[in-house]
Amino acid sequence: MSRYDEIKYEIYHSPKVWLITGVAGFIGSNLLEALLKLNQRVVGLDNFSTGHQRNLDEVRSAVSSEQWGQFFLVNGDIRNIDDCRKAMVFAGDDNLPVNFVLHQAALGSVPRSINDPVATNSTNIDGFLNMLVAAKDAKVNSFTYAASSSTYGDHPALPKVEGNIGKPLSPYAVTKYVNELYAEVFSSTYGFHSIGLRYFNVFGKRQDPNGAYAAVIPKWTAAMINGEEVFINGDGETSRDFCFVENAVQANILAACADTDAKNNVYNVAVGDRMTLNQLFTSIKQALSRVGVETHSALVYRDFRAGDVRHSQASIEKARALLGYTPHFNVNAGLTDSVEWYISFFARS
Repeated sequence: MSRYDEIKYEIYHSPKVWLITGVAGFIGSNLLEALLKLNQRVVGLDNFSTGHQRNLDEVRSAVSSEQWGQFFLVNGDIRNIDDCRKAMVFAGDDNLPVNFVLHQAALGSVPRSINDPVATNSTNIDGFLNMLVAAKDAKVNSFTYAASSSTYGDHPALPKVEGNIGKPLSPYAVTKYVNELYAEVFSSTYGFHSIGLRYFNVFGKRQDPNGAYAAVIPKWTAAMINGEEVFINGDGETSRDFCFVENAVQANILAACADTDAKNNVYNVAVGDRMTLNQLFTSIKQALSRVGVETHSALVYRDFRAGDVRHSQASIEKARALLGYTPHFNVNAGLTDSVEWYISFFARS
């Protein structure tokens, strides 16, 4: 039995109270679904600036009515510390305090941060600090937050190892690095320990395919389903360590329940491999073909995008050793699951 299986067994038979910020978003809603299926009580905090009610509706349809009844939504903003404090209690019959915090709320996207650094800073730094203070004051058992591979910046070495970072290449990267600095200071100053998860290009169901800041996999999948051109920034040889969302869910649950010795750390959450954008185009096309969708979309190359890292690949040895993290899904398995969801999504739209 894996460490992840052990943890799921333990919490299933001894339910806890969890807080997910950004619960209506991509990763947040996947965490919500996983925890409700494990019969946990969950508080969700979201202002729906980038999340969607449809994601919560989909989770509701995927769980039992009894499980859905264990979810309490706070429609609020992490930039408001009173909203953060309110979310530290499951407002059911017993007003149970939150045990575990999974902080996912943020304004993502490198281009968005370049276009509007003030908004990115406000949410990702001010909001993060509010959550840290509220969680510390509530004396939660653990605080796990979404960090980012963008923190590696211009450091050229591959694979990326947690202790070796370079200079940030975007306002977004600055904000995510500041999160790590605040987490470290809260550990040394207040004894409040946390875990940061440096996500590497997480993808999967409920990742929004629309909008100017949509991530590459949902954007390309949507274009290919609709027979539209696919645009690549650069020559297509830029590479990424694409990580299916179920691997990220595993990492969050393991981190939340980790031993004290594993806390006050950051961990890479990835597969430990990399794929070029040219290869990704072929892989999405093959994934669509496996589910009966043939596409004839053409590739169109454009200029490189400001703030983008050329190559990214993670070492996951630290997470494997200290958290028991083992990614169960490779890119191709994740793509097959994802494209099926996107086909269904567009059929409903």
